This record gives sequence, C-alpha cells and structure tokens, in this order.
Amino acid sequence: MGPALAAASTASALTAAALEGTPYDLVVSAGIGGGFLPEARVGSLVVADEIVAADLGAETDDGFVSVTELGFGSVRHQPPADLVRLVGDAVGAPTGAVLTVSTVTGTAERAAALRERHPTALAEAMEGFGVAEAAAVHGVPVLEVRAISNPVGPRDRAAWRIPDALAALTEGFGKLVPVLESWNRHDQ
Repeated sequence: MGPALAAASTASALTAAALEGTPYDLVVSAGIGGGFLPEARVGSLVVADEIVAADLGAETDDGFVSVTELGFGSVRHQPPADLVRLVGDAVGAPTGAVLTVSTVTGTAERAAALRERHPTALAEAMEGFGVAEAAAVHGVPVLEVRAISNPVGPRDRAAWRIPDALAALTEGFGKLVPVLESWNRHDQ
C-alpha cells in the first residue's frame, strides 16, 4: 500500500519483463479507493483521465504548493485519452482525475481542500501515481481504474463497502479485457 511500494513493485516487474524480452505494452493500476460524491458513489467504477500526486509538495503560509509549482518535476500523468474513453464507455464509468495520497482523507475539511485544488477529481487512492511514475520511466502508457469503497471525507470504517467495490472491479474487468486486447498504443 502506498505510492513508494507501488512504484518499486511496478518498476521491478517492468524491468524483469524487459530483460526477459517480453516488455509490457500497458500498465493497469486497479483497486479500490474513496470517491468524491456525488460523481463517484460507493460501488461504482471510475477511470482516471489524469493521475495526480495530490499531496506531493510543500505547505506554505499561503497554502499547499505542488512539486510542479516548486519546479521539481510533475505531479501529473495522463493516460492515453482514447483508451480512457474506450474503457470508460465499456465499463460505464465516469472519467476524471484520480488523486494519489499518502494519507487517506479523514475529514470534511481535507476533502474540500482536495476538491478545491483538483475540481475534476473523482477518487483518491494510494498507488496510482507511483505506478504511473514507474511506467513513465519505462516509456509504457498507464491506465488507472478504481472501484469506490467509501466516500472521501470523514473517516467512517463502518460505512466502507470493500466487498461491493471488489465485486464492481471484478465485473468491470470482465468488460475491460476485450478493450485492452483490441487497443494498440502504436495506432495512436
């Protein structure tokens, strides 16, 4: 769990595949996450059109400043737009930003601050940006799909619906596989 482990694991898998002569054509980051209501309800899927490291930066007297604004890199990765559209259509999911956070949001105030900084955010999770960073280093496109297990905001473990989210993810992957099999990054 978390962006560092996700990046290291993804980089290891991509490196091993490349060394074996069977490099990947696409990396898919999939799992559960918190959804920003009302767009991303519990039990639904979302597809990232942008993968954002939402808390990578610095807190200042004037508020949060991202690594990008500090001039130290980028906090955003964009999956292939055509693939995002195809996948969103296939699984009946909205597309928007999926935020990667190192600390799960547990208050209404933080949820509001994230939404203000990232108005297209549909969900937050903890791995997508790490996966996307590793994929970018290897020159491989990335896709992120999240099933919503809980609303972003005040922490209420009793309201989490992890089995429902995992069932939605499983059902979604049944519809996703034909899209992934037919998509060719070199046709773009």
